Amino acid sequence: MKQPSENDVTYIETNKALWNKRVEHHVSSSFYDNEAFLNGKSTLNEIEMELLGDVHGKRILHLQCHFGQDTMSLARMGALTYGVDFSEKAIEIAKLFNDQLHTDVQFICSDVYEIDRLNLGEFDIIFTTYGVIGWLPDLDKWAKIIARHLKTGGKLVFVEFHPFIWMYDDYFDGITYSYFNDEPIIELSTGTYAENDADITNESIGWNHSISEVLTALLSSGLTIKQFKEFKHSPYNCFNEMKQLPNGHWIIEKFGEKMPLVYAIEANKKG
Repeated sequence: MKQPSENDVTYIETNKALWNKRVEHHVSSSFYDNEAFLNGKSTLNEIEMELLGDVHGKRILHLQCHFGQDTMSLARMGALTYGVDFSEKAIEIAKLFNDQLHTDVQFICSDVYEIDRLNLGEFDIIFTTYGVIGWLPDLDKWAKIIARHLKTGGKLVFVEFHPFIWMYDDYFDGITYSYFNDEPIIELSTGTYAENDADITNESIGWNHSISEVLTALLSSGLTIKQFKEFKHSPYNCFNEMKQLPNGHWIIEKFGEKMPLVYAIEANKKG
């Protein structure tokens, strides 16, 4: 597995600047539909709900929670939730909504790799979904942190966009990037998936992680893979050239339902 180089130390500052700018646009976007959320709509999708099961009374750590819609949706279901994100702006908004909704979520601003210092203890479930690991250079470190923070018998619920789609250019006209984690992907990002015409132009630094890299990292950390699923649709209209199916799912129109868009993993910590 590729390890981050000394030049990668700036990736956190670079990406944090991007996400801090995205927050203000995301909060007001139709994509996130905060009005419906604040009025009681859950933001959790069928894919993750099937893996989560009954969360009432469960202690849940939500990594890379953005401004916490899913975290608070879990709290509404009776979970004891903690949300962590490295964007100060996102956590500021999350705390504001948490106070407004009286959901009693603990929101903390921290990089994923630094959560050991928070002394949060162990959790029944660690939850992280959609567009998360592409911002992390080292999955071995990520998986070990997850394993350390799970109780014996606890589980990771992880749903992510498939690395196959990250090989393509923005309009899916051709393959531009490697499927494998060969080097950082440095791009000048304009707009945002939630609002294409948003006045945002920032550099971003990411990594494409193959399925084998993800599974190997989790297994090497001592976790057991209970479920692994791939899906030919996305619950979100977050890429260019997408088409919505009658069932509400989204696909890349030119590829139909012939390519994987999302995968999901349930991994357990055994005694």
